[in-house]
Amino acid sequence: MPELPEVEIVKQSLVKKVINKKINRVVIYNRNLRFKIDKNLEKNIKNKQIVDISRKSKYLIIHLNEGKFLLIHFGMSGTLHLSNNEFSNKITNLSFYNKQRLPKKHNHIVFFFSKFKLIYNDPRRFGFVKLLYSDQELKSFLRKYGPEPMDVSFNFNYLKKKIKGSKKKIKNLLLDQEFISGIGNIYASEILYYSKIRPNKIGRRVKNSEIKQIEKFSKHVLKKAIKKGGSSIRNFINSEGLDGSYQKEFKVYDREGKECSTRKCNGFIKKIVISNRSTFYCKNCQK
Repeated sequence: MPELPEVEIVKQSLVKKVINKKINRVVIYNRNLRFKIDKNLEKNIKNKQIVDISRKSKYLIIHLNEGKFLLIHFGMSGTLHLSNNEFSNKITNLSFYNKQRLPKKHNHIVFFFSKFKLIYNDPRRFGFVKLLYSDQELKSFLRKYGPEPMDVSFNFNYLKKKIKGSKKKIKNLLLDQEFISGIGNIYASEILYYSKIRPNKIGRRVKNSEIKQIEKFSKHVLKKAIKKGGSSIRNFINSEGLDGSYQKEFKVYDREGKECSTRKCNGFIKKIVISNRSTFYCKNCQK
């Protein structure tokens, strides 16, 4: 599943391509995604102009004129692709998984512009596309999500209050989108490595000094991942045809059995399962 950095890269790629462009028409081949697509979506966004694109947590938000918003969540396997109308075989993958051939049977929505089309492809159909009709409806939908690590409200006092009062494991707390938005399995493991905290440590047992490390390295890891273009777990590629490279920076994620990269540690990366999710850590470094 894409996390905050990968969705941010998709947003940045789209901004370069579709801002101020008009959606001429929409064709929906399969409405049965995670949530069934609004039966009026086609007519409600036909001839609408894209005026802005933003992101909240793992949601991509396409701002349309007349105050409407198209909300996209990629689920496990959703991707966006641009196809030149004149050269239908030329596909630019804006998302985090790049495939040599775009499997057309999984093309669920196609947005047609004057010179290109934007395709939403999702083999597993855990993602969704939702039309919101007002700013108030958008705010209401996103209200339950916590601050992102780069937000001003994401600070020591906020983290301390939430973590110290919890009986949950710290890894699960980092994955709780109502607590912190945008962190998923990959970056939670990396943040806890840098913070030197064991992922199954109970929240109320986390020290104040460790909470300060979580605050620091949540920002550090996500900012660096965005700068590196995301993590190419399955050949992520951006609109310029460049791979994300943060996976080369992984210290623990998907490194089971490999030597810890911390100098003089001499430990090895261990894999455990927490709440049905693979979790990686160094038992020497993380206490």
